[in-house]
Amino acid sequence: MTTYEWQPITDLPDDWQRLADTELPPLACVWADQRGRLAESGEVERFNERLRRQWAIETGIIERLYDIDRGVTQLLIEKGINASLVSHGDTDRPADEVIAIVKDQQETVEGLFDFVLSRRDLSTSYIKDLHQLLTRHQPTTTGRDGLGRTVATSLRAGDWKQWPNNPTREDGSVFEYCPPEQVGSEMDRLIEMHLRHVAEGVPPEVEAAWLHHRFTQIHPFQDGNGRVARCLATLVFLRAGWFPLVVTRDDRAAYIDALEAADEGELSGLVGLFVAIERKAMLQALDLSEQVVGEVAVGDIIAAATEKLLERRRELASQREHAVFTVAAPLQAAALQSLTQTADELGASLRLVDATYEVVVSEDQYSMAWHGHEVAAAGRKLGYAPNTRVYHRWYKLTIETDTTAEALVSFHGLGEVFHGVLAVTVTVSRWPDEPVDVPTDVAIACPRVFQVNYLDDPEAAQARFESWLSESLVIALDQWRRWL
Repeated sequence: MTTYEWQPITDLPDDWQRLADTELPPLACVWADQRGRLAESGEVERFNERLRRQWAIETGIIERLYDIDRGVTQLLIEKGINASLVSHGDTDRPADEVIAIVKDQQETVEGLFDFVLSRRDLSTSYIKDLHQLLTRHQPTTTGRDGLGRTVATSLRAGDWKQWPNNPTREDGSVFEYCPPEQVGSEMDRLIEMHLRHVAEGVPPEVEAAWLHHRFTQIHPFQDGNGRVARCLATLVFLRAGWFPLVVTRDDRAAYIDALEAADEGELSGLVGLFVAIERKAMLQALDLSEQVVGEVAVGDIIAAATEKLLERRRELASQREHAVFTVAAPLQAAALQSLTQTADELGASLRLVDATYEVVVSEDQYSMAWHGHEVAAAGRKLGYAPNTRVYHRWYKLTIETDTTAEALVSFHGLGEVFHGVLAVTVTVSRWPDEPVDVPTDVAIACPRVFQVNYLDDPEAAQARFESWLSESLVIALDQWRRWL
């Protein structure tokens, strides 16, 4: 029984423009500007080094070559890939074997950076080189013999497959990849189409998803195809000045679902996943420190403090970066309108239960320190640094029944130093009857942090925001319902 019957790879769909993301390109431009400011500090290189280590570790975990404890994974990312940091029981294979494979993968992703700098075009010979390096310490792989038995076979590093590598699923169905005799011609077609896409200016997130998926449809090597596919997607992002595509173990289920949807002809899920991963890296990078921690003299500290104060002055004087407030204004109006409509509908329903119940909408553009507890909780949960000192506007839906709950839409600066990027979060909190400074419970009621920056197209930003806010308010009200 065949679940998926192999067909020659296809080009991008005619309407591929619908797959392009409107949020990521302006955010990438903001990051490119910030990267120039940080160039001399070395912070960018240290950030990329940690990403490369994470890529090297997680790319093998995704393929279930090995497993590494999460705490040890973080230690290896911060300190370096070293077997001495791995204790017995931290992996499911001998530490030396695992570290050897991870180091091969680290060397491979570092080579991608060098390849981009050399400005060479992608070729089948380079893809074979990638595979050879990735599998240097993987001499064998598993396969099925003519009787359907699982056997260990020699892995030919850097060579196209000689035998079919179609996986058999638990229900007995078979997923067909490209037959070995067709691999050479299919890979030539893949490279030809990719180079044409580059010349035509296909956006990185679309091209990375297409190239990754079509490569996996071919599955040209006996094993190691997933790791090579993530290398190819990373290569597309690095050429654009973005970050390595770090697909982690936590992304695995969404990753597989997106690939299966792409098998059925819908690439949007894979594009969306890649966008989310790149967005997360960019937002983290924007919060990089501009000072290198080390041994400094008192004079250096004074000079750094003086520069910090001057930087704050420059923040307020930067007309370009503060243009984000103009982009955000219609979003804030939309937030107020949406909360007001929700309050009218919810209030009418609650008053049928008890005439004393009420729902009130409020806003504030001056009390910047208010609701700092909720904003900080959102920052911790969503992985970014809120900055209410430089900017904070909030809109609140207060629900008064037998208890009090608040849904808060908060607009605030992103990152310790303001670079023209605003974050928006939705939290829902419940308060006790007695007066207190902080709520009893705070829940994050948005699927992700929403960001808007000074390079965003206002109409595109508003369309993104309205969809995000609608989803977030559903989450907020559902959480309030569960608290009743």
